[in-house]
Amino acid sequence: MARQHRSHSVAFKRQVAEEFLAGETLHGLAKRHDICRNQIRVWVAKYEAGAFDDDAGAADLIQAYEARIAALERLVGKQALELEFLKGASAGAARTRNAPISVITGPMGSPSLKDAG
Repeated sequence: MARQHRSHSVAFKRQVAEEFLAGETLHGLAKRHDICRNQIRVWVAKYEAGAFDDDAGAADLIQAYEARIAALERLVGKQALELEFLKGASAGAARTRNAPISVITGPMGSPSLKDAG
């Protein structure tokens, strides 16, 4: 059976590389984490080159940006609801409260100057 492509976090890769450098065998790590030994070698090389430090910083920055975007999207949604509410309230307030209202036709229009004379 062919293995599926899996994606591992930077923290996991760093942990596996550190375990190897601490004296764990390739065979033991590969068996415990179900990872190819060659993949562990690649991760150890990247760890020693400091690549995981850059990736971790970038991942943290992306996570912070995503959280900020989510907060701003919530704020925009809240403001959109408030705006719709206020539009509805201002449309209702435009009608004067003392004006006569007909059940059939709605609010009565104001009399024109022709009718006054």
